[in-house]
Order: sequence, then structure tokens, then C-alpha cells
Amino acid sequence: MFEFGYDDQEDFPNESRLADLVSAYESQDSSSYFDSDALEEIASFYFDQARFDAALLVIDQLIETYPFSSDAWMRRGILLNNLGNHADALEAYDRSLALNPVDPETIVNRGITLDTLNRSDEALEAYEAALSLDPIHDDALFNKGVTLERMERLEDAVQIFRQCVDTNENHPEAWYELGYCYDRLGMDAQSVEAYDRHIDEDPYSCDAWYNRGIVLNRMKRFEDAVWSYDMAIAIKDDFASAHYNKGNALANMNRLRPAVLSYNRVIELEGGDAATYYNVGLAYEELGEYEDAIHYFKKALEEDRTYAEAWYGLGCCYDARERHEEAIALYKRAIGVSPDVAEFWYAKADSESVVGDLKDAIVSYGTVVKIDPENRDAWLDYAETLYKAERMEEALEAYRTALSLKPDCAGAYVQQAKALLALGRPEESLRSLKMAFVIDPKKKDEWQKACPDLLTDMQVRRELGLDS
Repeated sequence: MFEFGYDDQEDFPNESRLADLVSAYESQDSSSYFDSDALEEIASFYFDQARFDAALLVIDQLIETYPFSSDAWMRRGILLNNLGNHADALEAYDRSLALNPVDPETIVNRGITLDTLNRSDEALEAYEAALSLDPIHDDALFNKGVTLERMERLEDAVQIFRQCVDTNENHPEAWYELGYCYDRLGMDAQSVEAYDRHIDEDPYSCDAWYNRGIVLNRMKRFEDAVWSYDMAIAIKDDFASAHYNKGNALANMNRLRPAVLSYNRVIELEGGDAATYYNVGLAYEELGEYEDAIHYFKKALEEDRTYAEAWYGLGCCYDARERHEEAIALYKRAIGVSPDVAEFWYAKADSESVVGDLKDAIVSYGTVVKIDPENRDAWLDYAETLYKAERMEEALEAYRTALSLKPDCAGAYVQQAKALLALGRPEESLRSLKMAFVIDPKKKDEWQKACPDLLTDMQVRRELGLDS
């Protein structure tokens, strides 16, 4: 939206004189007279104070005296738009354009109101009309870019914003919107560069510093992200989202205690929510301070009983304290909320295996590999549990799948050899052990202990070179 002030004012009015003028206007009687210049100054004063209703009364008085002033009609439209009276704003712009049909400012403001009404195609037509009158009109270019951005035509918006900054390289809003569009398009380096250009023009833009931090965090430039969040916080200390994301960046650098301080600041500012409590709990869990972690995971669940990750985090804490049965119950709660998360099933399977519940562990590991069939470690654990349950054929199939995913895993060949031996297939078992020894010959002693039944045969020992 354009500035409301009039271009033909010689200079900024003396503040004392303007205050006297406004006071005189507000105490006027029926005999008082204010010329057009005075009314324009009074209207601009009210506009700058966001007293749009008062400004509208002044503009209406001006129009009553000067009904053929296209500028007055345009400013009436701006005020009505700010008051949310968009239909009347369009009517005012039309009255202005009837008096001066080639005024690009009025055409652009009309486009802004059309965009507010989600009449995006008409808004674009208005900006094009303004640009046909003035091809380098940076406000027409800028607002065209904004409309394209709202239409999710981000690549087109980038082209227009680029034209805008080519026309006026010191246009802070255009650089900001470029940063946002590049962010949405996943063009992180260009996004940071655009936010930097915006900050050059407006160094106290806390939103730009914050958005810059978001992009840098995604680029894994965590130290730089923290610095950006710190700048946003220095400008606006109660910027809760900046404190929260600063905590995330610190956690990503494993600076967990400072991260907790950032999250606690969020809690001070906003009273805490499930995600913040969860992140504090996660930090304490990684620090090995399980009592504090449990406290915050429970607080997260008080806010949101369907927070699957918090149930899972609780389970991990109980597992770490060797309270596996309780952990299993908590993993079940997580799975009840999010049944397609392999990590939840994997943790449950590990705990079930620890307590000797092989039947349920097999089901859980089997679910993991269904959800994540490329998880080689899960296939190995699945195979080992099947082996312990003496389901050798199934174990052998699982080992083969694990080896198809990682053929250079010597340990899997050893485990496969044990399964083959249990199935009475010593020659295949020997071939599997040979592969293990070729891949990692340094572990021969370890593997001899793993397969004592096979390795007592002297011929087998010679073939494996164990006695040389």
C-alpha cells in the first residue's frame, strides 16, 4: 500500500504547527475553514496514527469541497481498504480513475484491494495496466510479485521480485519476499543471500533475522543459525519462536544445556506447550538425566495425550533405567497413536527381546522390516531373534535379506553359518564362514567361539586356515 502523504507538500510540516492545526480542526465550529492543503495534512496525520476513521472524515470533507480531485478519491480508497470496506474502496478507486485514468498509483492500489478480495487474476491485470504506463514502477512490480506468491506461483514471483530489485536495489520488502520465495523453493543459499540484502536495508527486521536462521538451520549451519536467532532476540526479546528454534539449533550441535535454557525461555513467555516440553525432555534424555526427562515428557503428554514421540521418549527413559516391562507398555502407547513408525516398533522389539519375550519380539521386528524393508540392522535383529526361537528356515531367509542389503557384513555371514549348521547344512555353513573370514580376517578368534561345533573338525579348520 502506498504512503498516504501528498507528493506536492513542500516539506514535512513543523510538528508544533501540525499539532496546532489538528487541534484547531478538532475544536472547529461551523464557521471554521480549512483549505485543501490543511485538510491533506490533517488526514495524513490521522493516517500515520492509524486513525483511519478520523482520516476518512477529513478526506470526505475534502471531496465535498473538491469533488474532482482524483488524489482525494484515491486516498479515500486507501482508507476504506484499511478499514476492511473493500467494495467501497474499489468504488473510490474507480471514481479516481474516471478523473485520471492513467495514474499508476491508483491502479496499483486498486490491484492491492482486488488481491485482498482473492480476485488474484484481476489484481494481476491491474498491475499489468500500471506497468504498461510505467514499466519500471517498483511498487507495481512488488505487488504483482506478492499476488503471484499468494497464488503459489513462486517461480513467477521470483522473476518479478528480481525485476523489482533490479529497478530498485534498495527495496527491502522485495528482498524479503525473495528470501521467502527462495526458502519455499528449497533454494537455501539464494534465500540467505536475499535475507542478507533485506537486512542491509533494514537491520532491525527481527522477522528477517528469524527466517534467515530457519534456512541456515536447514542447511545444517547451526552456529550461524544461532547467531541469527540471537539477533532476532536482541531486537525482540519476547520473540518466543526465535528462542524455540535457537534451542533446536543448539540441540543439533549437542549443546544441550543451553538448548534447555532457550526452551525454558519459551515456557516463560508462552506458558509451555507439548512440543517445547518434549524438546526439553529429549535434551535431558540425551544428557542421561532420566528423571528430569521423564518429568518433561509427562508434561508434554499432559498437554497432548496423542503425542506419540513423547510416549516413545518415556519408554526410552524407562529402558535406560532397565525397567523394560514398563518401557514396552509405553512403546505400545506410542504405536497406538502412530502405528507406522518403524522406530517405535524397533524399540519395543529390543525390549521384548531383553525380557525374553521372543514371540512378541519376532512380531515387532517383523513389523519393522515391513515398514522399513531397507533396514539392514533390523533384518539382522529379526534373524537373530528367529534363530533364538529355533525358527531356522525363517532366520536363514532373514540373514540372506540382510546380506543382500549389505554384502560386506562379516558378522551376518557368521550368524548365517550358525543357522545353516543348525539346519544340518555344514558345507554351506563353511562357505558362509569363509566369506566372513575373507571380509574381516582379524575376528577369527571371536568367530571360533561363536561356532565351536563346526570348528572342531580338523578338515574344516584347515580349510579356514585356523591352525596355520
